Amino acid sequence: MAQIGTIAVQKAAGLLRAPAGLQAGLANIAQKNQVVLPLIELAQIIAQNVPAEVIEKSAGTKYPAFHIYCEKLQNTLREKFRQFSGTATLSVDVRVTHDRLEGLDQKLQWYVDALTEVLDGNRGDWDSGLFYTGGYTVTYQPVKHGGKNFLQTAKVSFDVQVSV
Repeated sequence: MAQIGTIAVQKAAGLLRAPAGLQAGLANIAQKNQVVLPLIELAQIIAQNVPAEVIEKSAGTKYPAFHIYCEKLQNTLREKFRQFSGTATLSVDVRVTHDRLEGLDQKLQWYVDALTEVLDGNRGDWDSGLFYTGGYTVTYQPVKHGGKNFLQTAKVSFDVQVSV
């Protein structure tokens, strides 16, 4: 059953890394708001649940960072005779850092908007028995020390229906 979570995370990460993924979402947000947002590298989309403090000390990280992981699997057996028929709850931690507090919250909201734009554009069948019906929850965390000086995180959680 744990492999189902890994497959769902890899599919979602692939959507974010695709040319029509976060790069396109960031370009749209930058154009709408008439701001310059640096493009992200594929290495900034990390398929792993790692606290910011740990990754900064061990491997270092480049911000903004998008950490995607499976938070919960729920096998409700909606479909009889399936090994797994239920929900995978995926989460993306969007982490933004800045040397000053001014503008940090606004930057974080732009990156979250780009992420949710990708999710909105990819409703439907994700193959491999995964189906995203839409909808998500965004939770903003308070600013804390980290990164360049200040670090703020938002958690975007969404459910993917699984049938394998």
